[in-house]
Amino acid sequence: MERAGTARAKAFVQENTIEYLQRAGLPAKEASAWIKAQPRVSADFQRDVASTRKYWRTGTNLLAKLPRRLKRTAAQQTAADAILRDCRRSREQFLTRHADAIYRKLTKNLGAFVRVEDLVYDAARLVPGLTPTRQQVDAESALMQSEKDGVEIDQGIFLAQVLALPDAGMHLCHAMLAPKPEALERAGEFIKNGVVDFGPARVERRGKAAVVTVCNPRYLNAEDDGTLADTETAADIAILDPLSEICVLRGGPVRHPRYAGRNIFSAGINLTHLYRGMIPYLWYIRRDMGIVNKMLRGLALGDASPDETYGGTREKPWIAGLDTFAIGGGCQYLLVMDWVIAGDDAYMTLPARKEGIIPGVANLRLPRFVGARIARQAIMAGRRLDCDTPEGRMICDEIVSPEDLDEAVERAVERFTGSGVVSSAGNRRALRVGEEPLDTFRRYMAVYCREQAYCHFSPALIANLEQHWNAAQRKM
Repeated sequence: MERAGTARAKAFVQENTIEYLQRAGLPAKEASAWIKAQPRVSADFQRDVASTRKYWRTGTNLLAKLPRRLKRTAAQQTAADAILRDCRRSREQFLTRHADAIYRKLTKNLGAFVRVEDLVYDAARLVPGLTPTRQQVDAESALMQSEKDGVEIDQGIFLAQVLALPDAGMHLCHAMLAPKPEALERAGEFIKNGVVDFGPARVERRGKAAVVTVCNPRYLNAEDDGTLADTETAADIAILDPLSEICVLRGGPVRHPRYAGRNIFSAGINLTHLYRGMIPYLWYIRRDMGIVNKMLRGLALGDASPDETYGGTREKPWIAGLDTFAIGGGCQYLLVMDWVIAGDDAYMTLPARKEGIIPGVANLRLPRFVGARIARQAIMAGRRLDCDTPEGRMICDEIVSPEDLDEAVERAVERFTGSGVVSSAGNRRALRVGEEPLDTFRRYMAVYCREQAYCHFSPALIANLEQHWNAAQRKM
């Protein structure tokens, strides 16, 4: 009886999908053939690749017969949604059975470390249709966010399934904690000169500290696709530097008329770029599995496991100097710092509700600082946390006048390093293994990769940005 009921439900869904496609003007014969060709995933990898590849290709061809997103009728958009939904459901089913085999093929049975921005395109070549090609992503990247169908959602589905696997997921976390090749190439330059300026980010040795400064003055030190890679490389160099004992994160001066000449810690993600389709989905994953996680855990060197239980990383304590405000991603950085010094006029926000996205790993980390209730208020209701309040002091360790912030950071560096920092790595690992072991992070990211993909391409995101950010009227 149960099987019969399932079969009837499946037939009902298929009949409705065919009707949606026909109402949109798609050829009835092709639509019916695509619906009936929905593959049943087995344990046979090669057979499943062949059947699902054909199904995904046919679905893509049907979608291509429809107008671009903003020119579709309501019926055509319903049909497009049905095609995308059924193809994604098929990918989930395929990956539930074969994600481990695919990841092992792409990493030579866990013998090679591949970053997410390469892994998703390697997967597209190994199993065509599973994830989008670079050409498909590039084609959508030229569009406004509201005009995209979200081919990158399939990257999120793939990464979520990989991270859900303990061995593969931990291996991928390891890959993202390795220092970038660009950092290794320029580490010698930093040792010699004590400074490397990338433009969007600068790393400079000041006494015993390697100071990373975010420099995006036109956009209040907001983060976007043009800043992330250089900021991560700068952080890698700071951690690798053998001549410094501690790292500092600051925001540089900005040019905005309201704050001209003032330092600002971070305005978070560049919402104008997000609205205009200039923030790729992988930006979120690269950021949280890369630079932010490196600040918390350090760098994975060689084959040594970055898992606190089995090995360790090369790491240093981090101090943040919080000028003016830390919005969104700026606040997320504070949650991985060892010491936060803020001006008494500064504040923190996680405006996820007004942006329509998930604020990185803040959902996992913020409750440790302020408790679950205040964390929900901040993330889901936009509560502002002023640094010089009882709630703000749960995140900030020192509150000083804005003009004394530089000296306060210098004093903290001296205090941390005055008697050496031999035990700092051990204490950090001991704290992490109780608060957020690497496997907990892996499990969180498995959820985050999928959910953030859907959020990033949701119509609600566009509506939120237009309502709360006036994004349609803002100039580049």
